[in-house]
Amino acid sequence: MSGTSLIIPPRPHRLRQRLFWIGFAALFCWCLYDFGFSPQRIWQGLGRLGNVLSFMFPPHLWTEWSEFSQILQGLGETLAMAFLGTFLGALVAFPLSFLGARTINRMGWPRFGLRRGFDVIRAFETLILALIFIRAFGLGPLAGVLAIAVSEIGVLAKLYAEAIENTSSRPVEGVQASGGSVLQGIRIGLLPQVMPVLMSITLYNFESNVRSGTILGIVGAGGIGFLLADRMGAYRWDETWSIIILIIIMVYLIDGLSGWIRRRLIRPSSA
Repeated sequence: MSGTSLIIPPRPHRLRQRLFWIGFAALFCWCLYDFGFSPQRIWQGLGRLGNVLSFMFPPHLWTEWSEFSQILQGLGETLAMAFLGTFLGALVAFPLSFLGARTINRMGWPRFGLRRGFDVIRAFETLILALIFIRAFGLGPLAGVLAIAVSEIGVLAKLYAEAIENTSSRPVEGVQASGGSVLQGIRIGLLPQVMPVLMSITLYNFESNVRSGTILGIVGAGGIGFLLADRMGAYRWDETWSIIILIIIMVYLIDGLSGWIRRRLIRPSSA
C-alpha cells in the first residue's frame, strides 16, 4: 500500500494535469473552429491543389536564351542579395557583439540596453523590413539587401555575443599577464577561439537568407521571387514549377558548399 502511494501522484497534481489537458484540448478545438476547419473544406482544397499541380507538369523548358538568361539573372540577384545583406549585417554585428558580451563589457546597464536593442531589431520580420525599405528606396534588390542586413544585425550580434561569452578566459588572461593590453588579449587570446564559430554562424545565416531572398522578391525586392510571383500571377504554372526546381537546386548547392566550409572551419585537423 505504501509503495502504491509513492507511485500515484497526489490528487492536486492530478487535478492540475487534467485541467491543463482539458484547457489544451479546448484551445485546440476553438482554433480549428475559428479558422473554419472542416473535412469538406479540406477535401475541396485538396481538389483545387490537385488541379494546380496538374498544370505544373510537365515542367517548362526554355528554348530561347533570352528567356532563360532572365531566370538566371533572377537567381543571381537573389544570391547576391543574400550575400550582401549577410555581409553588411555581420560587418556591423561583429563590433557590437563585443560590447554586448558579458565577458568583455563589464558595464551592466549599457550592456543590458544593447542586448535589448538586439531583441528589438529581431522583433521585426525581414518581410516587414523589406516592405518598409521598398516604400523608402523603391522596388528592386536594394530594399532586399537592406532588409536582410538590418535583420542580420540583431540576429548575428546576439549569436556572436553568446559565442564570445562561451570562450575560455585563460588565454586572454595569459596575454595580459605577460604585459599585453586588453585589445591584444582579445586579438591573440580570444579571436582564435571564437572566429571558427562566428564564421559557422555567418554561413548558416547566409544559407537561410538565400531562402528568405526568394520570399522578399515576391513582395517587390527583386530577385527570382519577383519572377516567380509574375509567373504565378499569369497562371503560367509550368514555368512556375521550373523556377521552383531551379530554386531548390540553388539552395541545395549553397547548403552543401556552406556545410563543407563549416566542417573545415570547426574541424580543420580532421578536414
